[in-house]
Amino acid sequence: MEKLKNYRPTEKEPFMNERQRDYFRAKLLAWKDEILRESKITLQTLQEENVNHPDLADRASSETDRAIELRARDRQRKLISKIDAALQRIEDNTYGYCEETGEPISLKRLEARPIATLSVEAQERHEKREKVYRDE
Repeated sequence: MEKLKNYRPTEKEPFMNERQRDYFRAKLLAWKDEILRESKITLQTLQEENVNHPDLADRASSETDRAIELRARDRQRKLISKIDAALQRIEDNTYGYCEETGEPISLKRLEARPIATLSVEAQERHEKREKVYRDE
C-alpha cells in the first residue's frame, strides 16, 4: 500500500493495468473500512442513547434523529454491497469498463465514484430513460 501512497492513475498508462487495479482496490477497501467504522460508532451511540425522555418533544426529536441515522446506515449498507461488487469486478478484470457499452469508464469518473458501472454517457442515457418513464 505504501507504493500507492503518492500514485494517481493517468491516461498515459495502459487502462486498468495492475497498478491501477491495486490503486482502486485500496481506495474501495479504505472506503468500506470507513463505513464499517462509522456504523460501529453509530450502533454504540444508539445503544448508549436509549434514554426515555420524559418530555414528549424531546422524545419525538430523539426518535426522529434515530430514524434519520438508521436510514443513513441503511444507505451505507447498500453502498457496501456496491463496493463489494466493484471489488469482485477488479478480481475478474471487468472493473473500469462500462456495463452497457464495454468501453473504458474515464479515470476521472472512477476517481470520483469508484463504484461506477456506467460511463458518463451511458449514465446520462440511463437517467434520461428513467426520467421519461417517471414522467409518463
